[in-house]
Amino acid sequence: MQAACPFEGGDNNLSPFDSSTPTNFDNAFYDNLVKNKGLVHSDQQLFGNGSSTNAQVRTYSRNMGRFKKDFANAMFKMTLLTPLTGTDGEIRQNCRVINAPSNTTTTA
Repeated sequence: MQAACPFEGGDNNLSPFDSSTPTNFDNAFYDNLVKNKGLVHSDQQLFGNGSSTNAQVRTYSRNMGRFKKDFANAMFKMTLLTPLTGTDGEIRQNCRVINAPSNTTTTA
């Protein structure tokens, strides 16, 4: 990985999140986390150091059927979302807090 992602340069280099089966849709990503071989630090935090998601990572690493079933259910739930668009929503400056009302006034 160090050759593919050097300390300097290589900003356009790509690497798969799962180096063991990069072209398959499977649970190897979770198996890599259990083996402490997660590619991205934030992903590796899903497992280890008493993380609340340890059990879920272990389950998915051991049970491909469960991973695929849960993934399919999550994708279905996403199809039910109705995101706000245009002026019906806002882009939050801080994800955890609704933006303060703007002080701009419009005149007709």
